[in-house]
Amino acid sequence: MLTHLKRGSAQRRERAVTMSALPTYPVSVKGVLRAPTGEVVLLLNEREEWGLPGGRIELGESSTECLAREIAEELDLRAEVGAPVDTYLFEVVPGKHVFIATYACALVGAFAPRVSHEHKRLGLFAPDALPDNLPAGYRASIAAVLKALA
Repeated sequence: MLTHLKRGSAQRRERAVTMSALPTYPVSVKGVLRAPTGEVVLLLNEREEWGLPGGRIELGESSTECLAREIAEELDLRAEVGAPVDTYLFEVVPGKHVFIATYACALVGAFAPRVSHEHKRLGLFAPDALPDNLPAGYRASIAAVLKALA
């Protein structure tokens, strides 16, 4: 019996070593937000790609708290964060991946966005006229939210 316990301990140690060797990825929480006119709110980043508002979770906050904070910081808007839409691994630049979680969002209050220093500019796009330089994952999240609203 003692041999069995020793072997079990070794297996647990081996499993722990294997699990710690798995790759880890930063997490970014994004929101599909629409203007009162129905257009999708997108932000142009430094890579000249359009993206959804959002960002990284800070210690001690939930994903929904993170997204509400990020929308306030990036756009000076208040939003109610709704249901999760999807999750996926996104290759930001070759060899650098980020785990993306997207949520449906609804505007709370007036729509008078002011873009922060984090982005180049704001874009409002009709759902059927999204820009070409919008990553496929964001495009899929927008489509999923619009389908759920239909």
